[in-house]
Amino acid sequence: MKLLLQIFTWWNGQTIGTRFHTWRHGQRVGEDEFGNVYYQGGTDSEGRTRRWVIYNGPAEASAIPPGWHGWMHHRTDVSPADEKYAVREWQKPHRANPTGTPNAYRPKGSIAGAGKRPRVTGDYDAWTPRS
Repeated sequence: MKLLLQIFTWWNGQTIGTRFHTWRHGQRVGEDEFGNVYYQGGTDSEGRTRRWVIYNGPAEASAIPPGWHGWMHHRTDVSPADEKYAVREWQKPHRANPTGTPNAYRPKGSIAGAGKRPRVTGDYDAWTPRS
């Protein structure tokens, strides 16, 4: 089943292509508290080391902790696995992306919101045919 998911989906962990590329070129760098595994290997067009993550579960970019996020985007050359990374007081813990769930942000007047849309004032005239 896992092999079929890797062949036919891209949102469930790694694809078969990523698995092959990681096997050929990847050097495991570390793992975060969510079970995501980080790799590096080869160079990109700018000469930097390529870095990638294989998610533990659905591909959700917001599931990368702050320390690993900085390493992934070449803000630092030292991975959190190679140093004693301490979360700063202003860094918030991970919260899953709520888009498409009941916890999603719904502004005042939204169709999906619980409240009613405010009545239209005189600053808006609805279009009607032949007007």
